[in-house]
Parts: sequence; structure tokens; C-alpha cells
Amino acid sequence: MPNPGSSTTVALAAVLAFSSVALAQVHEPQQAAGENSKWMYNGRDRVVGSGGPAPVHDLNGTWAGPRSGAGVPDFKEGEVPSLTPLGQELFRTRKSLGKFSPAGTNDPFVRTCNPLGFPRIDVDEIRGISFATMPDRIVVLYQFQQVWREIWMDGRELPKNAGAAERGAPDPRYFGYSVGHWEGDRTLIVDTTGLDDSSWLDRDGHPLTVQAHVQERFTRTDHNNLEVAITLDDPTIYTKSFSLGTVYFKWIPNQIFDERLCIPSETIEYLKSVGDPAGSDRLAK
Repeated sequence: MPNPGSSTTVALAAVLAFSSVALAQVHEPQQAAGENSKWMYNGRDRVVGSGGPAPVHDLNGTWAGPRSGAGVPDFKEGEVPSLTPLGQELFRTRKSLGKFSPAGTNDPFVRTCNPLGFPRIDVDEIRGISFATMPDRIVVLYQFQQVWREIWMDGRELPKNAGAAERGAPDPRYFGYSVGHWEGDRTLIVDTTGLDDSSWLDRDGHPLTVQAHVQERFTRTDHNNLEVAITLDDPTIYTKSFSLGTVYFKWIPNQIFDERLCIPSETIEYLKSVGDPAGSDRLAK
């Protein structure tokens, strides 16, 4: 075990080693030799200006996020949520990476590469997204962990009994069930419910329940810029609905992303050789 005088320093070093900038288990290929490589993402290949007006009802393509290296504005933090007594009780059991270091955290993503889930994937490890439109749905593809969601556009209602004990009730999902509709020419409104309550709402560890209702507003302000405002309502856990924040994206000219994965075997090896021996921050509360 580290001695008391060095535990905080060593733990901090472990946190930095495990940060989004230098996650040990995430592969980040080097830039391609050519500026216009067809096979490797280059964050320096950036759009300039607005690119003209946004097309009508169209988000298709690939967009760089705040963690992409493309100079996209950073994530705009939302409100500090007001917790109910049950929410406070659950939140007290969460030990975030930022406070407790890799050795002390119980974040299932950090410890075992569990899926980030939704809406955390919208606000954590924000690197980039792509959209593809089908006749009855829009598919959202996330660069980090290479996962996808379906947003149904065929007028169906959200399931009202996800997670219920009754026969035929749909199971909760890490990424829930989503339906969408257009508001005007440039804003896609997406409502999501049926979320798995084992996932964290954010990297701080705020909880959610299967009754949570998340709404995203994807607004394409012009051809080259997209912003996503996210709100959550979960009356069992929070005293009122609140904003999780706003995420900004920019159009990618070459439409390419690098592969970025959290790999369980590498995470286990990192924790065994570096994270856990460093110990947790004994001053964390």
C-alpha cells in the first residue's frame, strides 16, 4: 500500500493516466501521413464558416464533437440537479473517478468497460456522431465504443411499461427506446424512455430509473454546425426536470472517424498493474 504522504499524489497520477486525454485502454491511431487520407480521421481538416443554410430535415453525415481535436466548442454544462431523498441515498453510493481515482471508483464503465448507456454517451467521452436515415427511423452512430441507437420516426408511441413484471413488457435498455419528430425545418426532437437503471447518468454518478424521460433537441443551425440540448425528467430521483447541457458538433469534410474503444482486457490489465496499486484518494468524500 502507498504511504499516507504519497497516496494523494500517486492517485492523482493514476487519474491523469486514466483521463479522457490518455485513457490507457483506448486506442488512438496517429494522424495519417497525408492531410487528405481516405482512411484516417484528421481533426485539422476542418470546415470554415457556416457552409450555407442547413438542408431541410437532414442530419445525415458525420460530425466532430468537443473531444475530437477539431476545435469544436466545449460541452456547455447544464444545471446541478436537485435530488429527492431517494436520489440522495443512491447518489451517496456512487464513487466517481474524479474523486476516488481508478482504484476507488465504482463506476462500472471505468472498472469493467460496461456500456456508457444513455444519456451519458451524449455528455461523456464526446468525440463524434454520425446519422443515417432509413425510411422509418434515423440511426445515430457514436464514435466512442462504436455503438448505435435507433430513433423511430414512424409515429409510434414510446413503451409505457418497460421493465414491468407483466408478460410481454419490454426490457429496460442501456440506450432505451427513442421516438422522434421534426419541429420546423432544422430541429429534430427525440424522446427516450425505458432506460436501464444500472447505468450512470454522467461521470459524477447521478442515478436514474426506468421511468426517466430524456429529451434531445438536435438543431442544425447551418450546414456546418449542429447543437444538441438535453433535458431529463425523473420524478423518483429528481425534484424537477433539468438540463444536462448542450453539446456542439461540426461537420467533418472527409466523413471519417478513428476507432476508439474501451477494451475490457486492457482495462483489467491497467487496473491490475497501475490503477489499483496506486490506491484511492483517502481524502475523497
